[in-house]
Amino acid sequence: MSEIKGTLYGVGIGPGDPELLTLKAHRIITSVPVIAYPTMENGKVLARAIVADFIRSDQIELPMPLPFSVERSSQPYYDLAAENIAQHLTAGRDVAVLCEGDPMLYGSFMYIFNRLSHSFATEVIPGISSTFASAAMLGAPLTYRNDVLSIMPATLDAEILSDRLAGSDSAIIIKLGRHFAKVKQVLIDLNLIDRALYIERVTMSNQVIKAISTVDPTAVPYWAIILIPSQTKPS
Repeated sequence: MSEIKGTLYGVGIGPGDPELLTLKAHRIITSVPVIAYPTMENGKVLARAIVADFIRSDQIELPMPLPFSVERSSQPYYDLAAENIAQHLTAGRDVAVLCEGDPMLYGSFMYIFNRLSHSFATEVIPGISSTFASAAMLGAPLTYRNDVLSIMPATLDAEILSDRLAGSDSAIIIKLGRHFAKVKQVLIDLNLIDRALYIERVTMSNQVIKAISTVDPTAVPYWAIILIPSQTKPS
């Protein structure tokens, strides 16, 4: 008789406001025996903080240290995280991997999914992405009718960013951080700077919305977004 393996859940927990957690995500988080979540190099555990009020003391917590700097390879970190999660799944324990935003949109869970979904039953619970929450917080409609929306990381080279932005009706630029100055210059060159909107830490208690002209390039966090809304005139 074969042993019963646990189920792997990739749980989207939204952009930061706990009230944006879906009912299904809440059910999974409060019912599984093991909860895994990424931890940053500076020790911060943002994903856990979002759902901290829902985690029980009898649940097993499994931190996953992950590098957020492009200079460091993330492969060994994801390999180790997947190995640790697999041990619990093999023992028959369900594991919920917390993922800020949506698990399948620039989500850290995708790398766990690629390593384990072929060996264990896996379910992905969608979440509200910060990219789309930013439009709501800024009060800026993203698309009308046949508009083309582009989502791109600020880590791209300036030339690539320029090419992608030039062909989009509306755009969302994520992962700003130290790339803000480069992105701002691209927007100026494309005459998009007047349309661009800036927001930090979408829906979190310390959310900030400010004019791009007032942003200090040396103080832009990783969790900052520039949104270029649609120019299409609604009927």
